Amino acid sequence: MKYFLFSLLSLLLCNCIYAQDFEIQPTANFDQVRTGIPKGKIDTIQYASKTVDTVRRAFVYLPPGYSETRKYPVLYLLHGIGGDEEEWLRGGRPHVILDNLYADGKIEPMIVVLPNGRAMKDDRAAGNVMAPDKVEAFATFEKDLLNDLIPFMEENYQAKKDRESRAIAGLSMGGGQSLNFGLGNLDTFAWVGSFSAAPNTKAPDELIPDPEAVGDLIKVLWLSCGDGDRLLRFSERTHEYLDQHNIPHIYYIEPGGHDFKVWKSGLYLFSQLLFKPVAPSVFGSYEVSN
Repeated sequence: MKYFLFSLLSLLLCNCIYAQDFEIQPTANFDQVRTGIPKGKIDTIQYASKTVDTVRRAFVYLPPGYSETRKYPVLYLLHGIGGDEEEWLRGGRPHVILDNLYADGKIEPMIVVLPNGRAMKDDRAAGNVMAPDKVEAFATFEKDLLNDLIPFMEENYQAKKDRESRAIAGLSMGGGQSLNFGLGNLDTFAWVGSFSAAPNTKAPDELIPDPEAVGDLIKVLWLSCGDGDRLLRFSERTHEYLDQHNIPHIYYIEPGGHDFKVWKSGLYLFSQLLFKPVAPSVFGSYEVSN
């Protein structure tokens, strides 16, 4: 009898862990400041980049109650071609979205890093942002991220150092970077999110040359885009390839264009899946209407 009760309790606990509901749409006012809830903290950091041979700036969001006595997983959150490390803070209110999610008990405590994904000495989002050297600097950021920024974070913050405790996501150009860098470095990242991936996204067979390996290593692979986005095809072709090779992923299409309405929604939904077991039923395609 005791064995039966123990087995039943274990089964119920497992179901509680894995049987999570996937919110099809963000709740009302998910990106609005709420009073009376604990708030996270935003640090400004300067890190030495051997890749670029200069000192670079980034922002770090620390969750409410951040403590030096525990370790945290880390999400690296990337901007678009016309932005810099301030773009998410200017247009996306990630700190507000995350504060609200923590207050509702919907996400795991995590550090979020907002870097400048344009890895060059003059990394300002000024002049012709489409200039070849500036576009190339977004590819160079892969080395800066892996060799300079991640080691800095893990030396100076209470950041966990295993691949299952690192996630990468981004909007537009940053969405392409996230797919390229995340899927290209599965020894470093286990969680990858792309919001409105831009044309810098590698072709699917180059992005995922070994589909079986990706399926075994990735925890959550997220693709989202607005249904009116002229760049939708770049997300769509990746989704089609993943489907063809039976790689579990989430493909989320909602009304909208190439804008922060879509990107904020992506962050809100994707962040709830990070650093916890995800039920197999969550993976699939979602087309959300108004």
